[in-house]
Amino acid sequence: MVFEDEASLSNTATVSYSWSKRGKQPKICQPQRKKERRTIFGCVCPHTGELVTHIAETGNTVTFFSFLLIVLQAFSGKKVYMALDNACTLRSTRVQFHHAKRLQPILERYRVLRTQYKYKHRLELIFLPPYSPDLNPIERVWWLMRKKITHNRWVKSMEQRVCDFENWCMDTDPQEIKNICNLNVNIY
Repeated sequence: MVFEDEASLSNTATVSYSWSKRGKQPKICQPQRKKERRTIFGCVCPHTGELVTHIAETGNTVTFFSFLLIVLQAFSGKKVYMALDNACTLRSTRVQFHHAKRLQPILERYRVLRTQYKYKHRLELIFLPPYSPDLNPIERVWWLMRKKITHNRWVKSMEQRVCDFENWCMDTDPQEIKNICNLNVNIY
């Protein structure tokens, strides 16, 4: 069972709490003029602490499907139950690509083209209730990532932020990921 979500990675610093003298607002130098952004797709297995990520220029059906293939490769030979948010509403088109209606044609087309890989029954998408980020452990992983690489930290380029993220993913101990994902409610 893995939990999936997207996060935004930007070359601008996110301001977070920090110590400062009373009455003095801390300042973060951000001399860049152009804000750049990437979409991070990620899923975590809270039981093992395994984290699978993929960075894309933008989040859409094609890049989400590419991420699903990366997840299937990471968990090769195993059935993957993927829980993801259900944030698509009539007013929001932000994550329409999560929904099976949009994914079904591309999943079916891929099954026809790649039947030898037998992906047909290896992936099952499970939608969490709307507006329930507390049920998705990867939200806590994104919190930890932002605390370590974006909060109050300026970078010269987007490439440097991406490099920081990739290094954080490689250097973070799976036990730390397990600990941050540990739920108060047993849902397995």
